[in-house]
Amino acid sequence: MDFFTADLCDEYPDRVYVLDGAFKNYGAKEKICGTVVTVKLDKNNSELIKILRDEEGKGKIVVVDVEDEYFAVVGENLMKFAHKNGYEGIIVNGYIRDTFQIKDIPVALFARGTCPRKYIPVTKAERGIELSFGGVKFCQGDYIYADSDGVILTKEKIV
Repeated sequence: MDFFTADLCDEYPDRVYVLDGAFKNYGAKEKICGTVVTVKLDKNNSELIKILRDEEGKGKIVVVDVEDEYFAVVGENLMKFAHKNGYEGIIVNGYIRDTFQIKDIPVALFARGTCPRKYIPVTKAERGIELSFGGVKFCQGDYIYADSDGVILTKEKIV
C-alpha cells in the first residue's frame, strides 16, 4: 500500500476526517485501507462474530461502536476469523483482549484499550448504521486509511 496518512491529510485537507489519538493498533498489520462496515454492539459480540466468521472481508474494515463499555468485544478467536476471511482490520470504540495472542495475526485492530472480561448474555446489535465516535462519523461504504500515524476516514476512495 503506497500511502501515508500524514501525506493524505496534507493533500486532501478538506476531504479527510481524523480519528482521535485514543486508539492504538494491537494487531500485526501496520497499514490498512478499505471500505467501512459498521456495527453497533451492546457489550456482547455475537453479531460481530457472525460478520467476521461468516462473511467475505477482502478490502473491508469493520468499525464497531460499543460506546466505550468496559467489556472486551474482540479477542484471539475473532481476529483469527477476520484473518481467515480476509478483513483488513477492525476499529473498536471500546476494548479488546488476548493481546499476547493477537499481536502476530496480520489484521489491524485499533481499540481504546484492553479489558480481560467479556459480556456473555446476548444483546441487540445494529448493522449498517451511522456511527459517531472519536471525532468522526462513520457510514457504511466510507473509506478508511490507517498507518502508524493514525486513522483517517474519507467519504470517497482517494488512493
